[in-house]
Amino acid sequence: MRLGLNLGYSGAQLSVNLDLVKHAEKLGFDSAWTAEAYGSDAITPLAWLAGQTEKIRLGTAIMQMPARSPAMTAMTANSLDHLSNGRFILGLGPSGPQVVEGWHGVPYGKPLTRTREYVSIVRQILAREGPVTHQGKVYQLPYTGEGASGLGTPLKSILHGRKDMEIFTASIGPAGVACSAEVADGLIPVWMSPERMDLFQDSLDKGFANAGDPTKKDRFAIAPFVTCVMNDDVDAARMPVKMMLALYIGGMGARNKNFYNDYAKRLGYEEAAVKIQDAFLDGKRPEAIAAIPDELVDEIALVGSADRIRDRMAAWLDSGVTDMLVATGQPEAVEVLAKAAS
Repeated sequence: MRLGLNLGYSGAQLSVNLDLVKHAEKLGFDSAWTAEAYGSDAITPLAWLAGQTEKIRLGTAIMQMPARSPAMTAMTANSLDHLSNGRFILGLGPSGPQVVEGWHGVPYGKPLTRTREYVSIVRQILAREGPVTHQGKVYQLPYTGEGASGLGTPLKSILHGRKDMEIFTASIGPAGVACSAEVADGLIPVWMSPERMDLFQDSLDKGFANAGDPTKKDRFAIAPFVTCVMNDDVDAARMPVKMMLALYIGGMGARNKNFYNDYAKRLGYEEAAVKIQDAFLDGKRPEAIAAIPDELVDEIALVGSADRIRDRMAAWLDSGVTDMLVATGQPEAVEVLAKAAS
């Protein structure tokens, strides 16, 4: 199992822990990943890291598809891949309707249709086998719809791309997981339990079958986010994870449309998911945090003493997960994980 360092997105001030990334690179971490929501973007800090690292791969987890045209994403990916000597991994995601429509000002639409078309266009641009054309429900190249000048021309990228650049997509829902297995090279679940690969397997198999490539299953990556907090006080270690889960399960979406809440229910925490969401949406965040079960935290995260984390790593190493994208700010935790995974 390869290890990645998940740096996430910034708070009010943009900063990147370069020392931690270099430490992880020295210890053999395979990759470092950045994210974006509605503040810092994913590419700028990754480009900054590219100039100050040598071998660690650089991924986006994720770039929001509705924020950029497929061509702009391909141009950005190509540029950073060239400047990093082929170290870039393109991680894409649909984001959610609150951000897509409230921040980017575009319709959320049908995210799976968008994903299929988006990846197809990006792959065309990277392959550079001819001028790019696409006539889909979301994207048309050249564009001929309302307001078109009629002068659009199919184009081929000036910059030569890397045809085998890996493309990962983020999803946790059954249809999204199947789509990822069909069109992408890897899946990024926001979190997962190493004992519950069954939640994904049927969807993965469906996607592999639709891809029509019998070898794809053997080289497809599963790369979940895993928060790691090392502290001999396990309750204190759980607290940052509980705060994150309360936000996602309780508040990342409307009461009747929250992908993370649905996912918690599929993991077996249906009663807790309802209680968390009710408390969060009622403005009772402390109660929402308190409603997060210890068992859920222990399943999806690495928390507690170094020995406890090492013991829990055994389940991850046996799970079939190919990449663990670890969110931690602790150099000592990076050291423990590197040794455990070696």
